[in-house]
Amino acid sequence: MKQIIFSNWTIMRFLRLAMGIAILVQAVMSKDMLFAFAGLAFTAMPVFNVGCCGTAGCAAPPKKNQDTTKDITYEEVV
Repeated sequence: MKQIIFSNWTIMRFLRLAMGIAILVQAVMSKDMLFAFAGLAFTAMPVFNVGCCGTAGCAAPPKKNQDTTKDITYEEVV
């Protein structure tokens, strides 16, 4: 659980978190409980990295490390 919360943070995930916090702040300021529940849901989704499709179902796969290179050999044609 700790790994899900603290890893794989992207710009889009930060943006979703900021929008969820903004919804939550507006709900507290207007004292609207239904809006507050929506704000909690929109804030929890990026924290736990879940979305409409389930746990990271719609997310792009993490970038794979491809540091290994294959040596190319050439033959001289005469």
